[in-house]
Amino acid sequence: MVKKYVLVSGGVISGIGKGIIASSTGLLLKTRGLKVTSIKIDPYLNIDAGTLSPLDHGEVFVLNDGGEVDLDLGNYERYLDVTLTRANNITTGKIYRDVIERERKGDYLGKTVQVVPHITNAIQDWVERVATIPVDDSGEEPDVCIIELGGTVGDIESAPFVEAMRQFQFRVGHENFALIHTKPTQASIRDLRGLGLSPDLIACRCEKTGLDEGIRDKISMFCHVRPEQVLAVRDCNSVYHVPELLKDQGLIDFLWKRLNIDTTITISRNLQLKGTDMWKRWNDLTTSQDRLHDSDKVVIALVGKYTNLQDSYASVVKALEHATLAARKKLSIQWIEATDLEAETRVTHPVKYHEAWHSLCAAQGILVPGGFGSRGTEGKIAAAKWAREQKIPYLGICLGLQIAVIEFARHICNIPEANSIELDEQTTMPVVIYMPEISKTHLGGTMRLGLRPTEFQEGSETTSVLRKLYGGGSTVLERHRHRYEVNPELIEKFEEKGMKFVGKDETGQRMEIIELPDHPYFVGVQYHPELLTRPLKPSPPFLGLILAAANGLEQHLAMLPGYVLEQ
Repeated sequence: MVKKYVLVSGGVISGIGKGIIASSTGLLLKTRGLKVTSIKIDPYLNIDAGTLSPLDHGEVFVLNDGGEVDLDLGNYERYLDVTLTRANNITTGKIYRDVIERERKGDYLGKTVQVVPHITNAIQDWVERVATIPVDDSGEEPDVCIIELGGTVGDIESAPFVEAMRQFQFRVGHENFALIHTKPTQASIRDLRGLGLSPDLIACRCEKTGLDEGIRDKISMFCHVRPEQVLAVRDCNSVYHVPELLKDQGLIDFLWKRLNIDTTITISRNLQLKGTDMWKRWNDLTTSQDRLHDSDKVVIALVGKYTNLQDSYASVVKALEHATLAARKKLSIQWIEATDLEAETRVTHPVKYHEAWHSLCAAQGILVPGGFGSRGTEGKIAAAKWAREQKIPYLGICLGLQIAVIEFARHICNIPEANSIELDEQTTMPVVIYMPEISKTHLGGTMRLGLRPTEFQEGSETTSVLRKLYGGGSTVLERHRHRYEVNPELIEKFEEKGMKFVGKDETGQRMEIIELPDHPYFVGVQYHPELLTRPLKPSPPFLGLILAAANGLEQHLAMLPGYVLEQ
């Protein structure tokens, strides 16, 4: 089967532009009826992103198979509405581990193992192998593979991958390989061409006015492409407009001809219709977003410990965006560093303390996302207490669920010493404990990871708001990433005081969903619903938070089939 490859590289600092360009290109190809997959190459030595600090690298994105990968794979899944695997994220660590394991087994027959050809061949083999993995329920191989080369052209770390891609263009053939270069500089283009790769398209970030003809001609001349091969990615209200900008400038038509798609790939009529419908719904999404006004604004306080780098919560932000778009609202996030809500900060930094509490009190909804470690947890507990007592819609994710349980135990169940083993190993009242099957000595890939079922409990059909938001079924599949769980020995005590554990795992022993009935919306989930959100299919827990914050939840629930909800 003929396979097409589109490589996206970058000319300046890593992390700017490539992911959105790659995702948008894949989306445009899919709207024309092609089956598309994506690969992210990260040239660091880590095996995966699981042990990287969010403050250093941004969010760790978790896949169905439990792979802990770069956050750009979240962009690919959301834009393309596909399911990727851990193999779709290539790292230097993975490649070297693969080659070294083969060398130890004697696969190289005594040869000296070198970067060229053994490492570069391993990279090419990996790309070709992953490009054949189906990404949807059809079981069919993709037609096109979008490859994002992380890092910057010219970096030492990226050199083996650039050389592998130079060889790869000849392995697959000129008409099956195209290169888009973002953020070009004269030096980066010179370096790229000197390494044997010539861009087919240049994507330039620019101001709202776009590129004037003189600048486009100059870039064309120095980058060795025609003017129509220079694309302007101007500033716009939302990244969801980028596919439209690229389409209007002829990106899809250029790739169609450059990759000779008409004569080498057969596209079914069904996929063409699906692609057309997908593009229509995408346009409707961006159009409705442009029509929103300040009067449609809903303010959500995001209380976290990594707020200095907002990429740490990339999927959470996307889930909030998707939910507000579905609710026809305009999102405003108040970023609150959890430590600023704590009593100690009132003494050491009183201005920060009062500003943080002012933001929290002014918010229409409160969200406590996942995280690790003890820093800021007392501030998060204070936020959960405020939400519970003041009837402010609350959503707790992973640690956010555990925070809500600790707060409830302290102030409703009269257990002032209640805490988590993670936060205080010496606590005398552990309401959150280490899961018995989890390793305490190895960090990488040892958590409870990936897609797992949550079973709604008997009787929740008429009492659970979240079950109604999920469509009323008895089981939901969501992605997990955690080492700790609510202590099952204390569940009866919590439920006697009014906290409802409406969702549990398939064994019935692990708590997955909490709700407080006498509250506009107080929900905690042990899983990470933000990892399965889509622009056209918002995550139900996030949609519930936004609707409750905008006073539209009851109306929305009443419109759902078979609505019956007892308080």
